Amino acid sequence: MGIFERYLTLWVGLCILAGVTAGYLVPGLFQWVASLEYAHVNLVVAVLIWVMIYPMMVQVDFTAIRDVGDKPRGLALTLAVNWLIKPFTMAALGWLFFRVVFADMVDPQTANEYIAGMILLGVAPCTAMVFVWSQLTKGDPNYTLVQVSVNDIIMIFAFAPIAAFLLGVSDIAVPWETLLLSVVLYVLLPLVAGYITRRVLESGGGHSTDAFTARLKPWSIVGLLATVILLFGFQAEKIIGQPLAIVLIAIPLLVQTYGIFAIAYGAAVALKLPHNIAAPACMIGTSNFFELAVAVAISLFGLNSGAALATVVGVLVEVPVMLSLVAFANRTRSWFPA
Repeated sequence: MGIFERYLTLWVGLCILAGVTAGYLVPGLFQWVASLEYAHVNLVVAVLIWVMIYPMMVQVDFTAIRDVGDKPRGLALTLAVNWLIKPFTMAALGWLFFRVVFADMVDPQTANEYIAGMILLGVAPCTAMVFVWSQLTKGDPNYTLVQVSVNDIIMIFAFAPIAAFLLGVSDIAVPWETLLLSVVLYVLLPLVAGYITRRVLESGGGHSTDAFTARLKPWSIVGLLATVILLFGFQAEKIIGQPLAIVLIAIPLLVQTYGIFAIAYGAAVALKLPHNIAAPACMIGTSNFFELAVAVAISLFGLNSGAALATVVGVLVEVPVMLSLVAFANRTRSWFPA
């Protein structure tokens, strides 16, 4: 691994500190960047995420995608974790911690909003960042693409009903523009660009494709680090102003994240999946589509609500935790068939 990948946890930690510090010292700059959005999707963040995943899309070999159906267990694992387990365990943990464990520390209305934010995170499986986690675990890019695409299709139909059921709200308003635009920005456009790039490179021989992606790889990490700075800069005042709330929300989110990964990873070992399929499958089920969760929380409960804060804490928890899981997955490669 290069210096970026080898010390990625350190770089992310420094970027979190830089984002919070900059957002607190020059909030006007981040407010201006935050205003550059359409359908609750921040365009600057969208560009950075695009930079992150484009190099991975170049690696997708469309001629190999047709063979994914020969290995359906990895896809089945992802779908089971995302839609049959994760939303309900997130809701249960939210209720347990904020109705029982922390009941004396949070007023009931705020507790309800924290639980709502956690539920919205749990119903939104990862779309964009999973390509980064897949690359860091040397996952199969073709299989990862299929897993993400199937999840996106299911999310269009299942997000609102499951969220409405768990929130106890029959008329939940899902920002469909946000959902569809995010899928286009984070999956479709980079995929088309990667396909065109690969076709052009393949005309010059396979070595050209490998050399091109090797040159782009550092930019993918730069995109990740810049995204972290922006996200934490946007929420700097909340993070500094409500440290206890951040800790209280982070605890059940940590339990959920590590718990879901343990369930998925254990199942992958039991199913004897290849590591390059098992690792991305578990990452998709563990991480969250935080852009959608934040947008829905703001549209339903307001920008300064506890629900919006809970989704932001989800971002705070996710990046360092997912990096720790990437490291664990890489160290346990020997658990899986060669």
